[in-house]
Amino acid sequence: MQEKHVPLRKCLGCGEMIGKKGAVRIVRSKEGEISLDPTGKKAGRGAYICRDAECFAQVRKAKKLDRSLKCAVPDELYDTIEKELSSDQ
Repeated sequence: MQEKHVPLRKCLGCGEMIGKKGAVRIVRSKEGEISLDPTGKKAGRGAYICRDAECFAQVRKAKKLDRSLKCAVPDELYDTIEKELSSDQ
């Protein structure tokens, strides 16, 4: 039996390649709306962060999410992502 292909995504914080299911996706739609994408299927430009608090701290401090999504990310969204990460652990 063949092994099933697992899509890999690069974490913005640590730079490691992780499975798509093991990451939090943040997406910017064509209208400019930024939101969490728990399904991983929303249309738009996406960025991935692994579910590690240290990686998230690096992303927030260096504003890596702003550069990846090519727009300013409000602090409220960072707080929402932080809550999402803490609820998973």
